[in-house]
Amino acid sequence: MANFESGLYYSESHEYVRVEGEFGYIGISDYAQHALGNVVYVDMPEVDDEVTAGEEFGAVESVKAASDLIAPVSGTVVEVNEALEDEPELLNKDAFANWIIKVQLSDPAELDNLMDVEAYKAHCAE
Repeated sequence: MANFESGLYYSESHEYVRVEGEFGYIGISDYAQHALGNVVYVDMPEVDDEVTAGEEFGAVESVKAASDLIAPVSGTVVEVNEALEDEPELLNKDAFANWIIKVQLSDPAELDNLMDVEAYKAHCAE
């Protein structure tokens, strides 16, 4: 059974955003990592790349499938989780602790388009 973490913003494509000040940590939800199975590779953008809400910024590959990563918010990449380059399976161990990219939010109002944990639970149950 998937874990759902409160206090995050969720997208329909199963990415989350943890907001800390003007920054957003973007990763995949626990529900998504369960659906993917064993993650073997994470394709991430470079630092200083721009990501745009609703557009692809990378991919996660598992033994079962590859899934595009869709940015839930827009911003500039200020950090990538380099640990995932050597240990992509960290997403399976704890999807919420192992964010994929950190962005400087360019439009915090975009967060209003995302779901809270209760809405996301309902979305996953559909």
